[in-house]
Amino acid sequence: MNIRSLTRGDGVVIGAAVVLFIASFLNLTSAPSCSGQFCPSIEAPNAWDSLSLLMSMFLAGIIGAVLVVVGRSLPQPKQIAGLDLTQFGVAFTVFAAWTAFWTVIDAHGSGAGLILGLIAALVLAAAAVATPLVAALKAPLMGAPKPAAPQPYGYPGAPQSAGGYGYPGAAQQPYGAQPGDPSLGGHPHAQAQAQPFGAQAQAPAAAEPHQDAQAQPAAAAPAGDFAPFWFAVPVARPLYAEDGSPTPIAELAPGTWYLAVDQRGPGLVAQTQDGRRGVLQDTTGIQRG
Repeated sequence: MNIRSLTRGDGVVIGAAVVLFIASFLNLTSAPSCSGQFCPSIEAPNAWDSLSLLMSMFLAGIIGAVLVVVGRSLPQPKQIAGLDLTQFGVAFTVFAAWTAFWTVIDAHGSGAGLILGLIAALVLAAAAVATPLVAALKAPLMGAPKPAAPQPYGYPGAPQSAGGYGYPGAAQQPYGAQPGDPSLGGHPHAQAQAQPFGAQAQAPAAAEPHQDAQAQPAAAAPAGDFAPFWFAVPVARPLYAEDGSPTPIAELAPGTWYLAVDQRGPGLVAQTQDGRRGVLQDTTGIQRG
């Protein structure tokens, strides 16, 4: 369950469920009015004194809120009898609001528990239904954390190697240097040993213009325009295989940062935390890190 995938609508659902739970302990009816010297002490009941009202209004709404939040937080939807958890939860919240409305209409002298329960049930049902439809409610509840800034090559914490190619610790010689140059740590007799008998000393120098001519096109070749970057999706979106298969290989969840390693037409080649790579076809509204 990814907490960062919760939306603002899910936050409203959770808040309304908490208010509904608190309302179940408040009085269902208002205190009776009495006059005179004697006024009987009557304790007003709450929802826990009426099992039918507790189950059909208060607990039904709370259970629906739990199903909605859990169903939207799972990376893959869980289905029961062809319906996923979110659809079951929305049905529970609508049923709780329906029961609360007609209970308040039929009650004589509604107490704080019924009035507050009705408001919470209506807000709960409205948020559960409208969250997938309203853009403001689909926004992430918690801001995604900024990805750690990439460390420059050769920073102190980077692994060092004594002689591996391309590592800071490797002994790299500048272009055109002779292997026997004593100033670069070479053996003074290495050049003489490397040259065949009778070879002219100026042969390496004569080869330098040809090497420079070959190196110039490579140096002049422009680098690719695409640079990898971190991004987050506003809503859950499928990640398809790079071979064009229509079956998704993963689902990108909101609130999680992913690395875009290449561009494939209008889509992006993204890499998940477990190393899987695929094509994100829908890139609208993504947040760059």
